[in-house]
Amino acid sequence: MRVARNGRLGVTIEQVAADFGVHAMALWEWMRRADIDDGTKTGTNSQESAELREARRRIKLLEQEREVLRRAAAYLSQAHLPRRGSPDRERAGRRRVPVTCQALNLAR
Repeated sequence: MRVARNGRLGVTIEQVAADFGVHAMALWEWMRRADIDDGTKTGTNSQESAELREARRRIKLLEQEREVLRRAAAYLSQAHLPRRGSPDRERAGRRRVPVTCQALNLAR
């Protein structure tokens, strides 16, 4: 990049890129990234970009974990319910009567 920036008068970026065997757009992008990292141009520098990428990756992972836990909770809550038509469910539907009412033969 130093060669491209401090090059002789009349030497183009395309010529410098060809001399180094890289594409001219790659050299332009490297120079732009270097300007942003140096603070001469506005934009997100390399360190901030890496931190942002890592934060997005972590957020995606946490969202996946939350979805797995939500599905597991829904599955496990359904697993403890008695099945339709089972004796447990029929008993569960009846109202429990206090012992005193049963002893006195009062209506439920």
